[in-house]
Amino acid sequence: MPTGTAVDAAQLINRHRATLDQAIAAIGDREFWTPHPEHPKAYGENGSLSAAEGKAAFEALLGARFDLPGQPGTVDWTATERSPYGLELGVSYPHADPGVLLPAMRAAMASWRTAGPEARAAVCLEVLARINARTHEFAHAVMHTSGQAFMMALQAGGPHAQDRGLEAVAYAYAEQTRTPGTAEWVKPQGKRDPLRLNKSFTAVGRGVSLLIGCNTFPTWNGYPAFFASLAAGNPVLVKPHPRAILPLALTVRTAREVLTEAGFDPNLVALTTEHEGEGIAKDLALRPEVRVIDYTGSTAFGDWLEENARQARVFTEKAGVNTVILDSTDHYQGLLSNLAFSLSLYSGQMCTTPQNLLIPRDGIATDVGHKTYEEVVSDLAAAVSGLLGDDGRANALLGAIVNPQVRERVDDAGALGEVALASRAVENPDFPEATVRTPVIIKLDAAKPEAEPHYLSECFGPLSFAIAVDSSSDAAGLLRRTIREKGAMTVSAYTTSPDVERLIEEVCFDECAQLSLNLTSGVYVNQTAAFSDFHGSGGNPAANAALCDAAFVADRFRMVEVRRPA
Repeated sequence: MPTGTAVDAAQLINRHRATLDQAIAAIGDREFWTPHPEHPKAYGENGSLSAAEGKAAFEALLGARFDLPGQPGTVDWTATERSPYGLELGVSYPHADPGVLLPAMRAAMASWRTAGPEARAAVCLEVLARINARTHEFAHAVMHTSGQAFMMALQAGGPHAQDRGLEAVAYAYAEQTRTPGTAEWVKPQGKRDPLRLNKSFTAVGRGVSLLIGCNTFPTWNGYPAFFASLAAGNPVLVKPHPRAILPLALTVRTAREVLTEAGFDPNLVALTTEHEGEGIAKDLALRPEVRVIDYTGSTAFGDWLEENARQARVFTEKAGVNTVILDSTDHYQGLLSNLAFSLSLYSGQMCTTPQNLLIPRDGIATDVGHKTYEEVVSDLAAAVSGLLGDDGRANALLGAIVNPQVRERVDDAGALGEVALASRAVENPDFPEATVRTPVIIKLDAAKPEAEPHYLSECFGPLSFAIAVDSSSDAAGLLRRTIREKGAMTVSAYTTSPDVERLIEEVCFDECAQLSLNLTSGVYVNQTAAFSDFHGSGGNPAANAALCDAAFVADRFRMVEVRRPA
């Protein structure tokens, strides 16, 4: 449907009801399903932008103000983004007065609440459909704010993020409609007339939902919160990371257009940004209008939000230390290839990338004979080097380093221990200013106390530790401690032993961490699929919520009952 064409909620329900039903079925059976194709050539027909059109649309945004017509409270404009690839963006965004913007957003809630769960879900699905049609445009926006390579930006920042948003809408709709809208209550009174009441039940949003975006995955991490809150009846204020504004600004603009066309107040969705070093997230998080907060980022600020934003329900994804246990394998080459890819993808700038590789110092049993600790580390280093030996392939997998802190961490890694695989700089001929580094692997010994501060801290980026341990049992013990103290978004293990498998499973059950076993082909520990996989568990220090489950949406609204005599 062309932008600007009025449409009522009933039309949107009719248009998107089948997709909503399929999404609800998918979260129930957990099988593969997606309505959003991930191949670039799937776009360019039926109103969607082709690759050339998407790039042109992105380039048309550069060097200009990003207007959001009708959004109140704008006091000035900010421009803080710097493409990791060196491209000059120069886009400026609204910087809002929360004293004006937040009351306007709060005032928009009443008609949105009255619309009901089905209409809200349909509006959300229309927003997602329009975003999907502009996947190529969004891909460039994600690439040049996050540093992801183009194909990853298109897939993870496009259809995979859209899947996560749709998944959140499905959960929100299912939870809100679990309770019937009306009920007739009749209580027998023996010989007297029965007591009769008519009851109505309305899902009521908590209040303004604040989305504090992240730099590395602005849409993939942002869409579950954005669409869960909106579908549950809450206005959503988007405060992106200062270096990754454009993808979420495009999302806000699209949502405001759909809301307006469907007859709702566009101020149900708004954008605000901050000046360099301003740090407005703290002030916004404590505003009384803000009743839901979603945050992805550092542990320090996530902890601060949980401790101080007491008026709001706070959902956080923070730092964790992801671990792989290598006990044994019946597909040694598959193990090496799978781990090499996992360590390399997006230069390790993913919250799910493995960091600690726990390897018995006596080595592991494999299908090609016993491999010592030294051989395993050397073979893995060779696998990574082979995977990234061609600069073209390396650029396509690694993307660009997103911030100076990651580059410094890689450059200084040699001070942490013996270097098993040194990082090298890769030239990107299309973007000469991009900082591209291959992964570094450091050898550590768990028996040496001086190594502990290194491997018990998150080292975000292309840096991992090959840690010698006494046995697989000791590895499980270290895994338990790591999850309990530092948290983990992912755990992976390789073993042919049922006993070791059960031991690792029990650790993950006890400490509430998501486990992948014996991945040796095209599925990787740092990738999760919407409608089937849970991203995080909400049960360890890395995150207090999972993307997505019922708990992620159910606390964004309350059920309000009205009783009347029949």
